[in-house]
Amino acid sequence: MALIQVTDIARTYQQGSHEVHALRGVDLQIGPGEFVALMGPSGSGKTTLLNLIGGLDSPTAGKVEIEGTDISALSGNALSDLRRDRVGFVFQAYNLVPVLSAVENAEMVLVLRGDDPQVRRDMAMKTLHEVGLSGKENRRPAELSGGEQQRVAVARAITGEPALVLADEPTANLDSTTGSELIALMRRLNQDKNITFVFATHDPKVMEAADRVVRLVDGQIVSDERR
Repeated sequence: MALIQVTDIARTYQQGSHEVHALRGVDLQIGPGEFVALMGPSGSGKTTLLNLIGGLDSPTAGKVEIEGTDISALSGNALSDLRRDRVGFVFQAYNLVPVLSAVENAEMVLVLRGDDPQVRRDMAMKTLHEVGLSGKENRRPAELSGGEQQRVAVARAITGEPALVLADEPTANLDSTTGSELIALMRRLNQDKNITFVFATHDPKVMEAADRVVRLVDGQIVSDERR
């Protein structure tokens, strides 16, 4: 069974008196353990597609299934539970809580899930070690570099052991070296933990690391290349 099944997805926005067709009849299937880059120019629809897969937006037409579940048919609470338990998110702007330490940010999903405090702290500490932040667990975001903050964001995304991580331009605010290190980290997590990663990105370094590159232009998939 596919981890992600997107069937004939369309997304239309109203912009003043004009309709904007962000996606037009997109079909896409992604299996467990893939490392996929959604590439394309600004306005091509890649971030819209990522948001639809993650249940952060709803399609105008078509269907998105995660592990066989039609997410558009879920109630708000059920969709929130699915995102919490099965999907991790990494954003361009990190989206860390500034008053929380690195370990407190990393364990947020486990807090929402109601896990035992000691269990969740142990899991968050272990994950921060895996992403190279041992010794910095108690620092707040303002005390960390941009690359370190994004590593905390990755830790937060994977601490709950999701099947899928969606990353929207995760290297955009990082210098070239730090961006390359972050991509290598996520590739290792993909291989070691069999987590599926799907990126919306302009970064050619992500494309080089990916085992599959899906290109979008004007809301449609124009190529789907497997490495």
